[in-house]
Amino acid sequence: MPIDTRFIGRSYPAKTYEVGKEKIKEYARAIKNPDPHYMDDDFARKSKYGAIIAPPTFAVVYGAPLIEPVFTDKELNLNMAMLVHGEQELQFFDVVRAGDSITTAAKIVNIENKEKLDVISVQLDSKNQHGRDVSRGIYTFVVRK
Repeated sequence: MPIDTRFIGRSYPAKTYEVGKEKIKEYARAIKNPDPHYMDDDFARKSKYGAIIAPPTFAVVYGAPLIEPVFTDKELNLNMAMLVHGEQELQFFDVVRAGDSITTAAKIVNIENKEKLDVISVQLDSKNQHGRDVSRGIYTFVVRK
């Protein structure tokens, strides 16, 4: 059964992520990016940002928990055994600093029913504690029939 397009526009409760300095450093090490903005406390404190900042792709860390509610939405009834990650797009608007509180909201922005598969896209919009946009992600998943 195809994914019902009536779910386009469905939103999910926002979640807040407290950005920790050590998490940023762990992430930077994991992606093998030794930039001192991400790793060196003294350097970062003297930089124009005044603190350790996160690599832009850290957005997947605070955004990932918002995908789970889509996957477990009983009404949407996704066939997880046939679901694969299609693609993701990320836009960055402001730097994320250690100590920031990032709130992310999710909504389904597109569902396409094709002959042998369905495509579902989820948009994640993230703001910091000052209400400034920090990132937007579009995560697209393919469900084979």
